[in-house]
Amino acid sequence: MIPLRPPAGHPAPERPAPREPLWRDLVGDVLRRERQSQERTLRDVADAARISMPYLSEVERGRKEASSEVLAAAAHALGLSLGDLLARAQGELVRLARPARPGRATPNSPYDGLCLVA
Repeated sequence: MIPLRPPAGHPAPERPAPREPLWRDLVGDVLRRERQSQERTLRDVADAARISMPYLSEVERGRKEASSEVLAAAAHALGLSLGDLLARAQGELVRLARPARPGRATPNSPYDGLCLVA
């Protein structure tokens, strides 16, 4: 039998922290939503971006970590700049990220932007 509550005097077991979303998942979701909102097929966007349809599918599903060149090509094929794509993904990250821990930037802190390093 597993008790529903810990016995008195025993701390409740900690639940694992929710997993932060992966950047490749966020970018892929943005690409897929934009493509679908334009009612375009994978083939159409892949051809316009000059990337393979299977690879674009993998990027959209967050299975591949695409280079900035591939992301820019896919974004441009959808009428977006690379900055537009990354800004939308960053917005999703902020929306989905777990609450900030002490000592971390918060939505009211002076810096809450996206920072990418090479």
